[in-house]
Amino acid sequence: MADSCLGPPSISKASPPPLLLRPPPQLLFPFPSFPKPIPRPLVLSMASLHCSSSPSSSISNSSPRPSQPSLLVFSGGTAFNGVVEELKQLTTRVAHVLPVSDDGGSTAEIVRVLGGPAVGDIRSRCLRLSDQSNAEALAVRRLLGHRLPLDPKDAKSQWYDIVGGEHSFWKGVSRPYSETIRAFLVYFQNEILRRPNESFCFSNGSIGNFFFAGARIFFQSLDAAIFLFSRVSDIPAESLVLPVISTNDRLTLGCELWDGTIIRGQNEISHPTNGFMQPIDKGWSSVPALPSRIKRVFYMSSEGRNSLHEVFPMVNASVLDQLSNVDCIVYAMGSLFTSVCPSLVLRGIGEIISSRNCPKVLLLNGTHDRETSGFSASGFVTSITDTLNRKYGDPDSCLENLPNQYINTLLVPKDGQIPIDVQCLTSQGIFDVIMVESLCDPKVGVIFNPKSLIDTLANLIGRYMSTNVMKD
Repeated sequence: MADSCLGPPSISKASPPPLLLRPPPQLLFPFPSFPKPIPRPLVLSMASLHCSSSPSSSISNSSPRPSQPSLLVFSGGTAFNGVVEELKQLTTRVAHVLPVSDDGGSTAEIVRVLGGPAVGDIRSRCLRLSDQSNAEALAVRRLLGHRLPLDPKDAKSQWYDIVGGEHSFWKGVSRPYSETIRAFLVYFQNEILRRPNESFCFSNGSIGNFFFAGARIFFQSLDAAIFLFSRVSDIPAESLVLPVISTNDRLTLGCELWDGTIIRGQNEISHPTNGFMQPIDKGWSSVPALPSRIKRVFYMSSEGRNSLHEVFPMVNASVLDQLSNVDCIVYAMGSLFTSVCPSLVLRGIGEIISSRNCPKVLLLNGTHDRETSGFSASGFVTSITDTLNRKYGDPDSCLENLPNQYINTLLVPKDGQIPIDVQCLTSQGIFDVIMVESLCDPKVGVIFNPKSLIDTLANLIGRYMSTNVMKD
């Protein structure tokens, strides 16, 4: 893949062709197989972004339809959370694939003392998917979503009140729920007490993370812990939260920069902090720039410090099964190299994605961050392609697929900072770039308008279906 498509930091946004208003296509369900996209001149189209009273463009709030589309989303635990609630209005048949290499915040403290995979991103997505339809569901969600105070003494005191069942957070939680949740919080506490040589810091700790860790250790199974959490928080059965690697072992993410530097740990790559248990600031301006661009990410042994300690964990078989059967594949916005790419670098992922005839959609970030400083739109495509091809990893497992075998559509937030380099995208075989209405978040900058994004995804799937029906 030509590195020139990454675009230098000084690149300016090319003048795009005129924006054409594309009316929303009629949605057709259920879905047959998708035709391969027909190459055509690139058109930047402003998707229809307003509610319509017609059945073809509105998303119903009624009970799930048996013909709703199925999606698989590669994401981390933060950026895509903002659109999860809106996505439920389109479909609940979504497989959320998340990495288990997060080593920041209270997750880092759990892994340090008790070992095992990081569960923070999984817990975060489970909470977003949890039921909110009644008072008890909201009480359970409030409890499992609570974070302890920053002050270590206050945090420890509040934790004892919660694990002892005396805190006001238990109000509204019925006895069957409270006894189930408390049992695994108590088990988590007992596991900490069994390690007297390790002093556990409860500062800013997540009650949901503690519950998750207690369940995983008790069952000795990450999948069983997810199942329990899903049932306690009443996540729809057709909504799946899948760790990309199903393991009970600690996983460490590493990255290699183009200047040869090796960085160990997801947090050190993306949002390095100076203080112990310091809350992570997701803003780009709060972290120093990388000395060089990221060449690749890979997994390291727990004690490894360089690329000689690279390991090759097996991908979760459930992820491959879902990837083979869903109607649409989505690469979510967020930290490209530490949220999305850790799931893409595993063997088997690139093979299946390249073989699918379906929408393969990249949700482009609205702003640059530490990992993608100076990137253009084609730079994101190049990095995803190289990761799925495992271009810079084990030479015996490399693929040589083209970018448009992995991505055939870009959704771009309006007024975003990432340059849309039309010529490079065209050379990559990507001809469908759709502008979506955006919002300005005071903390992270330009982000997708959630309703506009999900409406656009619905229209995109409908357009593929319309094309397929006309060809038939």
